[in-house]
Amino acid sequence: MSGGPILVVIEHDRGTMAGASAEALTFARSLASQSGVECEALLIVDESLAAECARYGASKVHVVPVDWMTDYSPEVCGDVIAAAAEGLSPSAIIACGTDRGNEMLAHAAAVLDLPFVANCLDVSVGDDWEMTRVQWGGSLNEDSRLSSRLPVVSVAHHALEASEEPVETNVSTLDLTIADTGLRTQVKDRDVIEGGLTLATAPVVVGGGRGVGSAEGFEVLEELARRLGGVVGCSRAVTNNGWRPHSDQVGQTGTRIAPQLYIACGISGAIQHWVGAKGAKKILAINTDPQANMVVKADYAVIGDLFEVVPAIGNASG
Repeated sequence: MSGGPILVVIEHDRGTMAGASAEALTFARSLASQSGVECEALLIVDESLAAECARYGASKVHVVPVDWMTDYSPEVCGDVIAAAAEGLSPSAIIACGTDRGNEMLAHAAAVLDLPFVANCLDVSVGDDWEMTRVQWGGSLNEDSRLSSRLPVVSVAHHALEASEEPVETNVSTLDLTIADTGLRTQVKDRDVIEGGLTLATAPVVVGGGRGVGSAEGFEVLEELARRLGGVVGCSRAVTNNGWRPHSDQVGQTGTRIAPQLYIACGISGAIQHWVGAKGAKKILAINTDPQANMVVKADYAVIGDLFEVVPAIGNASG
């Protein structure tokens, strides 16, 4: 491994840095410390986020202007990352394992003809990198070894807490020649269906499963979520029954959440759902079955009828 910096690709959207990128910078600082190199950031287009990168430990921020790219394009971002790698000679390239992060790194690795390892939980740096990464949607962890002239790695989303380590940073413009022939996929327009909190960002999620019984049964969950300043989620069984839209689904094939509190109501806790919910700081399960998987794995459990328990919680919360 070379003595170049650990280069973190910053995911952002219209002037807002993704919280996942703070996780990637935190993860990369640890790798940089192991290697005795600097942690630096790569900003595609948006220079305004340099101070945010410095807050999480990026000693240098490389800004790549691409004037003709008006919105996110995975192929162009991949081309930029590949070109930056050739120009900066980093010892590794890191991003967070979100959909965008993995997509950008996959394109870059293909251009550079390098292996790409996604969704790592832990990495030990050496001549080869030894790592533990998430496989099969989170249902198992894999120990592996990466031998590469330039490791390209994403860190599993919610695998660690982002921590600040402010440093003075040097911001520089990286002039790269990026052809617009890579602009095969681009965002033409956006329609905001719903503003405010989302499953991915809410501090509290109230989830309902098959035990809720019907679409109408979610009214008590909606009221509790409103009182607690949260949102409502659901299990796959609920979306299969047509009680809630897929956008509300928590799980391996839905949204992965990391709220301060997840209240799982009438949810058995199949492995696919658990994969999406295990990032929660605390889990309260409400179920009539004391042996349900969600009850067994939860931090707290109330064994009882959710239609009696949930309103009582709401009344207690004021």
